[in-house]
Amino acid sequence: MTYEEMLAEVSALGEKPYRAKQLFAWVYKRGVDDIGAMTDVSLALRERMRDIYGIRGIRLIDAKTAPDGTRKFLSELEDGNRIESVLIPETARLTLCVSTQAGCALGCRFCMTGAGGFMRNLRLSEMTGQVFAAGTPLAEGERITNVVLMGMGEPLANYDNVIRFTGILTDGNGFGFSHNKVTVSTAGLVPAIKRFGEESNCALAVSLNATTDEVRDRIMPINKKYPIKGLIAALRAYPHAGKKHVTIEYVVLRDVNDSAEDARRLAFLLRSIPCKVNLIPFNEFQGAAFKSPDNQRVSAMSRILQDAGYTVIVRSSKGLEIQAACGQLRGWREE
Repeated sequence: MTYEEMLAEVSALGEKPYRAKQLFAWVYKRGVDDIGAMTDVSLALRERMRDIYGIRGIRLIDAKTAPDGTRKFLSELEDGNRIESVLIPETARLTLCVSTQAGCALGCRFCMTGAGGFMRNLRLSEMTGQVFAAGTPLAEGERITNVVLMGMGEPLANYDNVIRFTGILTDGNGFGFSHNKVTVSTAGLVPAIKRFGEESNCALAVSLNATTDEVRDRIMPINKKYPIKGLIAALRAYPHAGKKHVTIEYVVLRDVNDSAEDARRLAFLLRSIPCKVNLIPFNEFQGAAFKSPDNQRVSAMSRILQDAGYTVIVRSSKGLEIQAACGQLRGWREE
Protein backbone atom coordinates (compact mmCIF):
# COMPACT_ATOMS: atom_id res chain seq x y z
CA MET A 1 0.00 0.00 0.00
CA THR A 2 0.97 3.61 -0.49
CA TYR A 3 0.77 5.91 2.53
CA GLU A 4 -2.61 7.26 1.38
CA GLU A 5 -3.97 3.73 0.99
CA MET A 6 -2.64 2.75 4.40
CA LEU A 7 -4.24 5.84 5.92
CA ALA A 8 -7.61 4.82 4.48
CA GLU A 9 -7.25 1.30 5.91
CA VAL A 10 -6.31 2.63 9.34
CA SER A 11 -9.33 4.94 9.32
CA ALA A 12 -11.57 2.02 8.34
CA LEU A 13 -10.27 0.17 11.41
CA GLY A 14 -11.27 3.12 13.59
CA GLU A 15 -7.65 3.98 14.46
CA LYS A 16 -6.00 7.40 14.71
CA PRO A 17 -4.26 8.69 11.53
CA TYR A 18 -0.80 8.59 13.14
CA ARG A 19 -0.99 4.81 13.09
CA ALA A 20 -0.66 4.89 9.30
CA LYS A 21 2.66 6.71 9.55
CA GLN A 22 3.88 4.14 12.09
CA LEU A 23 2.88 1.19 9.92
CA PHE A 24 4.26 2.76 6.75
CA ALA A 25 7.64 3.39 8.36
CA TRP A 26 7.80 -0.13 9.81
CA VAL A 27 7.26 -1.67 6.38
CA TYR A 28 9.29 0.60 4.10
CA LYS A 29 11.87 2.35 6.26
CA ARG A 30 12.61 -0.54 8.61
CA GLY A 31 11.78 -3.38 6.24
CA VAL A 32 9.89 -5.63 8.65
CA ASP A 33 7.90 -8.49 7.13
CA ASP A 34 6.01 -9.44 10.30
CA ILE A 35 3.20 -7.33 11.74
CA GLY A 36 4.03 -8.79 15.14
CA ALA A 37 7.42 -7.05 15.07
CA MET A 38 5.86 -3.55 15.08
CA THR A 39 6.59 -2.99 18.76
CA ASP A 40 5.19 0.55 19.12
CA VAL A 41 1.77 -0.66 17.91
CA SER A 42 -0.52 -2.11 20.57
CA LEU A 43 -0.63 -5.89 20.82
CA ALA A 44 -4.40 -5.86 20.36
CA LEU A 45 -4.11 -3.92 17.08
CA ARG A 46 -1.26 -6.13 15.85
CA GLU A 47 -3.32 -9.26 16.46
CA ARG A 48 -6.32 -7.71 14.75
CA MET A 49 -4.24 -6.68 11.76
CA ARG A 50 -2.65 -10.11 11.40
CA ASP A 51 -6.11 -11.55 10.85
CA ILE A 52 -6.69 -9.17 7.94
CA TYR A 53 -3.35 -8.23 6.36
CA GLY A 54 -0.07 -9.79 5.35
CA ILE A 55 3.31 -8.48 4.19
CA ARG A 56 4.39 -10.19 0.99
CA GLY A 57 7.08 -9.49 -1.53
CA ILE A 58 9.11 -11.71 -3.85
CA ARG A 59 11.29 -14.79 -3.38
CA LEU A 60 14.96 -14.36 -4.23
CA ILE A 61 16.15 -17.58 -5.84
CA ASP A 62 19.52 -16.68 -7.35
CA ALA A 63 22.17 -13.95 -7.23
CA LYS A 64 25.32 -13.49 -9.26
CA THR A 65 28.21 -11.04 -8.94
CA ALA A 66 30.33 -9.89 -11.90
CA PRO A 67 34.06 -9.12 -11.65
CA ASP A 68 33.24 -5.38 -11.71
CA GLY A 69 31.01 -5.76 -8.63
CA THR A 70 27.67 -5.63 -10.46
CA ARG A 71 25.11 -7.88 -8.77
CA LYS A 72 22.13 -9.48 -10.53
CA PHE A 73 19.16 -10.86 -8.60
CA LEU A 74 16.73 -13.44 -9.97
CA SER A 75 13.41 -13.49 -8.12
CA GLU A 76 10.33 -15.65 -8.43
CA LEU A 77 6.81 -14.27 -8.09
CA GLU A 78 3.86 -16.03 -6.51
CA ASP A 79 2.57 -17.21 -9.91
CA GLY A 80 5.94 -18.67 -10.93
CA ASN A 81 7.01 -15.83 -13.24
CA ARG A 82 10.59 -14.70 -12.80
CA ILE A 83 12.15 -11.24 -12.93
CA GLU A 84 15.64 -9.81 -12.65
CA SER A 85 16.99 -6.67 -11.02
CA VAL A 86 20.54 -5.33 -10.98
CA LEU A 87 22.67 -3.45 -8.44
CA ILE A 88 25.30 -1.34 -10.20
CA PRO A 89 28.28 0.05 -8.25
CA GLU A 90 29.90 3.32 -9.34
CA THR A 91 32.42 5.60 -7.68
CA ALA A 92 29.97 7.78 -5.75
CA ARG A 93 26.73 5.85 -5.98
CA LEU A 94 25.07 2.45 -5.91
CA THR A 95 22.22 2.21 -8.39
CA LEU A 96 19.41 -0.34 -8.31
CA CYS A 97 17.82 -1.16 -11.67
CA VAL A 98 14.24 -2.37 -11.08
CA SER A 99 11.91 -4.34 -13.37
CA THR A 100 8.30 -3.20 -13.77
CA GLN A 101 6.91 -6.08 -15.86
CA ALA A 102 7.47 -9.81 -16.25
CA GLY A 103 8.67 -9.84 -19.84
CA CYS A 104 7.93 -7.01 -22.26
CA ALA A 105 5.44 -6.52 -25.07
CA LEU A 106 7.36 -3.89 -27.06
CA GLY A 107 9.75 -6.25 -28.85
CA CYS A 108 12.70 -3.88 -29.33
CA ARG A 109 15.07 -5.91 -31.49
CA PHE A 110 18.21 -4.99 -29.55
CA CYS A 111 16.78 -6.12 -26.18
CA MET A 112 16.74 -9.69 -24.87
CA THR A 113 13.82 -9.12 -22.50
CA GLY A 114 11.18 -8.97 -25.20
CA ALA A 115 12.35 -12.22 -26.81
CA GLY A 116 10.47 -14.24 -24.20
CA GLY A 117 7.24 -12.29 -24.69
CA PHE A 118 5.08 -10.48 -22.18
CA MET A 119 3.56 -12.13 -19.12
CA ARG A 120 2.08 -9.35 -17.00
CA ASN A 121 2.54 -6.09 -15.13
CA LEU A 122 4.22 -6.29 -11.74
CA ARG A 123 2.24 -5.43 -8.64
CA LEU A 124 3.41 -2.72 -6.27
CA SER A 125 4.60 -5.32 -3.75
CA GLU A 126 6.72 -6.97 -6.47
CA MET A 127 8.49 -3.71 -7.24
CA THR A 128 9.10 -2.78 -3.60
CA GLY A 129 10.20 -6.38 -3.07
CA GLN A 130 13.10 -5.82 -5.45
CA VAL A 131 14.36 -2.96 -3.27
CA PHE A 132 14.26 -5.18 -0.18
CA ALA A 133 15.88 -8.12 -2.01
CA ALA A 134 18.79 -5.96 -3.20
CA GLY A 135 19.19 -4.15 0.11
CA THR A 136 19.27 -7.21 2.38
CA PRO A 137 22.78 -8.48 1.47
CA LEU A 138 24.50 -5.06 1.49
CA ALA A 139 27.69 -4.79 3.51
CA GLU A 140 28.03 -2.37 6.41
CA GLY A 141 28.36 1.17 5.04
CA GLU A 142 26.77 0.27 1.70
CA ARG A 143 23.45 1.80 0.75
CA ILE A 144 21.43 2.15 -2.43
CA THR A 145 21.67 5.78 -3.55
CA ASN A 146 19.73 5.74 -6.83
CA VAL A 147 16.86 3.75 -8.32
CA VAL A 148 16.22 3.46 -12.05
CA LEU A 149 13.14 1.80 -13.51
CA MET A 150 15.04 0.42 -16.49
CA GLY A 151 14.88 -3.34 -15.94
CA MET A 152 12.47 -5.74 -17.58
CA GLY A 153 9.40 -4.17 -19.17
CA GLU A 154 8.07 -0.75 -20.17
CA PRO A 155 7.43 1.25 -16.97
CA LEU A 156 4.82 3.61 -18.44
CA ALA A 157 2.78 0.63 -19.64
CA ASN A 158 2.33 -0.21 -15.94
CA TYR A 159 1.63 3.42 -15.18
CA ASP A 160 -0.57 3.35 -12.06
CA ASN A 161 1.62 0.90 -10.15
CA VAL A 162 4.79 2.73 -11.21
CA ILE A 163 3.42 6.04 -9.91
CA ARG A 164 2.47 4.36 -6.62
CA PHE A 165 5.95 2.81 -6.43
CA THR A 166 7.82 6.07 -7.09
CA GLY A 167 5.66 7.70 -4.42
CA ILE A 168 6.87 5.16 -1.87
CA LEU A 169 10.46 5.49 -3.07
CA THR A 170 10.42 9.27 -2.49
CA ASP A 171 8.31 9.38 0.67
CA GLY A 172 10.34 10.48 3.69
CA ASN A 173 8.63 7.82 5.79
CA GLY A 174 9.12 5.27 3.01
CA PHE A 175 12.40 4.53 1.27
CA GLY A 176 13.32 8.22 1.43
CA PHE A 177 15.03 8.76 -1.94
CA SER A 178 15.23 12.26 -3.40
CA HIS A 179 13.07 12.76 -6.51
CA ASN A 180 16.17 13.40 -8.60
CA LYS A 181 17.63 10.05 -7.55
CA VAL A 182 14.72 8.11 -9.09
CA THR A 183 14.54 7.77 -12.87
CA VAL A 184 11.69 6.26 -14.89
CA SER A 185 12.52 5.08 -18.41
CA THR A 186 10.22 4.77 -21.42
CA ALA A 187 10.55 3.55 -24.99
CA GLY A 188 8.24 6.36 -26.05
CA LEU A 189 4.63 6.00 -24.88
CA VAL A 190 3.74 9.54 -25.87
CA PRO A 191 0.41 10.01 -24.00
CA ALA A 192 1.91 8.60 -20.80
CA ILE A 193 4.93 10.95 -21.04
CA LYS A 194 2.62 13.97 -20.79
CA ARG A 195 0.76 12.45 -17.86
CA PHE A 196 3.99 11.50 -16.09
CA GLY A 197 5.28 15.05 -16.45
CA GLU A 198 2.14 16.37 -14.78
CA GLU A 199 1.97 13.81 -11.96
CA SER A 200 5.58 13.06 -10.99
CA ASN A 201 8.73 14.99 -10.05
CA CYS A 202 10.98 12.01 -10.71
CA ALA A 203 13.46 12.07 -13.58
CA LEU A 204 12.52 10.80 -17.04
CA ALA A 205 14.70 8.85 -19.48
CA VAL A 206 13.58 8.23 -23.07
CA SER A 207 14.98 5.41 -25.18
CA LEU A 208 15.23 7.06 -28.61
CA ASN A 209 17.91 4.99 -30.39
CA ALA A 210 17.37 6.30 -33.93
CA THR A 211 17.11 9.57 -35.82
CA THR A 212 14.79 8.48 -38.65
CA ASP A 213 11.44 6.70 -38.60
CA GLU A 214 12.74 4.18 -41.12
CA VAL A 215 15.45 2.97 -38.71
CA ARG A 216 13.37 3.31 -35.55
CA ASP A 217 10.48 1.37 -37.12
CA ARG A 218 12.91 -1.45 -37.77
CA ILE A 219 14.51 -1.63 -34.33
CA MET A 220 11.62 -0.41 -32.13
CA PRO A 221 8.12 -1.43 -33.30
CA ILE A 222 6.52 1.12 -30.95
CA ASN A 223 7.68 3.82 -33.37
CA LYS A 224 4.95 2.76 -35.81
CA LYS A 225 2.37 3.88 -33.25
CA TYR A 226 4.29 6.84 -31.83
CA PRO A 227 6.72 8.12 -34.50
CA ILE A 228 9.71 10.31 -33.76
CA LYS A 229 7.94 13.59 -34.61
CA GLY A 230 5.25 13.03 -31.98
CA LEU A 231 7.76 11.81 -29.41
CA ILE A 232 9.97 14.86 -29.86
CA ALA A 233 6.93 17.13 -29.63
CA ALA A 234 6.00 15.48 -26.32
CA LEU A 235 9.50 16.12 -24.98
CA ARG A 236 9.37 19.77 -26.06
CA ALA A 237 6.05 20.15 -24.23
CA TYR A 238 7.32 18.28 -21.15
CA PRO A 239 7.19 20.43 -17.97
CA HIS A 240 10.92 20.78 -17.32
CA ALA A 241 10.65 23.50 -14.66
CA GLY A 242 11.81 22.15 -11.30
CA LYS A 243 12.82 18.81 -12.82
CA LYS A 244 16.13 17.39 -13.93
CA HIS A 245 16.84 17.43 -17.62
CA VAL A 246 15.35 14.56 -19.59
CA THR A 247 17.90 11.86 -20.35
CA ILE A 248 17.99 10.63 -23.94
CA GLU A 249 19.10 7.01 -24.10
CA TYR A 250 20.68 6.02 -27.42
CA VAL A 251 21.78 2.40 -27.90
CA VAL A 252 24.49 2.48 -30.56
CA LEU A 253 24.28 -0.34 -33.13
CA ARG A 254 27.08 -0.99 -35.60
CA ASP A 255 26.28 0.26 -39.11
CA VAL A 256 22.66 0.97 -38.12
CA ASN A 257 22.56 4.23 -36.16
CA ASP A 258 26.22 5.06 -35.51
CA SER A 259 27.18 7.46 -38.30
CA ALA A 260 28.25 11.09 -38.08
CA GLU A 261 25.04 11.92 -39.95
CA ASP A 262 23.06 10.19 -37.19
CA ALA A 263 24.82 12.30 -34.57
CA ARG A 264 24.10 15.52 -36.46
CA ARG A 265 20.44 14.56 -36.95
CA LEU A 266 20.20 13.72 -33.24
CA ALA A 267 21.60 17.12 -32.30
CA PHE A 268 19.04 18.79 -34.58
CA LEU A 269 16.11 16.71 -33.26
CA LEU A 270 16.88 17.55 -29.64
CA ARG A 271 17.29 21.30 -30.13
CA SER A 272 15.46 23.36 -27.47
CA ILE A 273 14.85 20.25 -25.31
CA PRO A 274 16.69 20.47 -21.96
CA CYS A 275 18.40 17.10 -22.00
CA LYS A 276 21.57 15.09 -21.68
CA VAL A 277 22.47 12.16 -23.92
CA ASN A 278 23.60 8.71 -22.86
CA LEU A 279 25.33 6.82 -25.67
CA ILE A 280 25.10 3.11 -24.85
CA PRO A 281 27.22 0.77 -26.99
CA PHE A 282 25.09 -2.28 -27.81
CA ASN A 283 25.72 -5.34 -25.65
CA GLU A 284 25.70 -8.42 -27.84
CA PHE A 285 23.84 -11.56 -26.81
CA GLN A 286 23.26 -14.96 -28.40
CA GLY A 287 20.95 -14.64 -31.40
CA ALA A 288 21.16 -10.84 -31.55
CA ALA A 289 20.61 -9.28 -34.96
CA PHE A 290 23.13 -6.50 -34.28
CA LYS A 291 26.79 -6.00 -33.44
CA SER A 292 28.53 -3.80 -30.92
CA PRO A 293 29.74 -0.52 -32.46
CA ASP A 294 33.29 0.52 -33.15
CA ASN A 295 34.61 2.62 -30.26
CA GLN A 296 35.93 5.28 -32.62
CA ARG A 297 32.49 5.80 -34.15
CA VAL A 298 30.94 6.14 -30.69
CA SER A 299 33.60 8.70 -29.77
CA ALA A 300 32.93 10.59 -33.00
CA MET A 301 29.20 10.72 -32.22
CA SER A 302 29.98 11.99 -28.73
CA ARG A 303 32.23 14.78 -30.06
CA ILE A 304 29.60 15.95 -32.56
CA LEU A 305 26.92 16.12 -29.87
CA GLN A 306 29.23 17.87 -27.42
CA ASP A 307 30.21 20.41 -30.06
CA ALA A 308 26.48 21.07 -30.49
CA GLY A 309 26.24 21.94 -26.80
CA TYR A 310 24.92 18.70 -25.29
CA THR A 311 26.15 16.92 -22.18
CA VAL A 312 27.08 13.43 -23.37
CA ILE A 313 27.97 10.34 -21.38
CA VAL A 314 29.25 7.19 -23.05
CA ARG A 315 28.00 4.43 -20.79
CA SER A 316 30.43 1.65 -20.01
CA SER A 317 28.77 -1.76 -19.85
CA LYS A 318 28.71 -3.28 -16.40
CA GLY A 319 27.84 -6.87 -15.55
CA LEU A 320 28.42 -8.29 -19.04
CA GLU A 321 29.84 -11.53 -17.68
CA ILE A 322 26.58 -12.32 -15.85
CA GLN A 323 24.27 -10.88 -18.55
CA ALA A 324 23.28 -7.97 -16.33
CA ALA A 325 24.07 -5.16 -18.78
CA CYS A 326 21.56 -2.96 -20.59
CA GLY A 327 19.21 -5.06 -22.74
CA GLN A 328 20.34 -8.41 -21.34
CA LEU A 329 17.77 -9.13 -18.62
CA ARG A 330 15.48 -12.03 -19.38
CA GLY A 331 14.13 -13.43 -16.11
CA TRP A 332 14.99 -17.10 -16.11
CA ARG A 333 17.73 -19.12 -14.50
CA GLU A 334 20.91 -19.51 -16.53
CA GLU A 335 22.00 -23.12 -16.76
